[in-house]
Amino acid sequence: MLHYRLYKSDPANPWVTLIHGAGGSSSIWYKQLKEYRKRFNILSIDLRGHGRSMKGLWKKNDSFVEVADDVIHVMDHLNIVNSHFIGISLGTIVIQTLVQKYPERVSSQILGGAVIKLDIRTKLLVGIANIVKHIVPYMYLYKLYAWILMPNENHKESRLAFINQAKKMCQKEFIRWFALTKAINPYLTSLQLQVNNIPTLFVMGEEDYLFLAPVKELVKKQPELKLITIKDSGHVCNIDQPETFNQVTVQFIQKVHELLINSKRQSTG
Repeated sequence: MLHYRLYKSDPANPWVTLIHGAGGSSSIWYKQLKEYRKRFNILSIDLRGHGRSMKGLWKKNDSFVEVADDVIHVMDHLNIVNSHFIGISLGTIVIQTLVQKYPERVSSQILGGAVIKLDIRTKLLVGIANIVKHIVPYMYLYKLYAWILMPNENHKESRLAFINQAKKMCQKEFIRWFALTKAINPYLTSLQLQVNNIPTLFVMGEEDYLFLAPVKELVKKQPELKLITIKDSGHVCNIDQPETFNQVTVQFIQKVHELLINSKRQSTG
């Protein structure tokens, strides 16, 4: 099973599950835990090959579906029936996959630095990396991508946090995760068509140069989806501007939780 960190507060409080991005770990939520622990029960997971989770879990045809299954196995082990989910970067793809396959387990989804489409620039970068991934040390590639995703001075802390966490990976794990990006655009499109009435909030940095535009386009087409952009923030907005990120995510979850409670009362009353 995946390694996880558990922070229980009150049985009456909702569960919130935190899913990090590629190369990260459960440690990247260090600026959220203090606020979240006041109001939620928290499950923070290290995805396969990351942090303290086991390496070498991949089978030949594993995909984001199997990665999502890993998360469900942890929830089942802990008897967590459903949870609000907060993800960052590639972790948002895992959450969207959960919404598609296990909608009854997802109370809401908050997608920070969401990856919903690769534009021409991103596809070119991914294509180059797929060509050289077996011969170039993965940390060279990861540092390059970190600089491309988080280029500004005010992104420095988030950039260094992800680079330092990525050092705990190994070349084989990096290659296997990167392989998931080969045909990712059609997969992401299918995910967006199956929100399954799950309350959804995108939280994006205004300086997220690669991924903000597709999210804005999607929200225009699907007004039931919500978007909040954060000033002076890049791709990893939970680290760049933690106070704003914490405020908007807490408010969203509390609102959804109240609606769920009222709905249950009406159905039983």
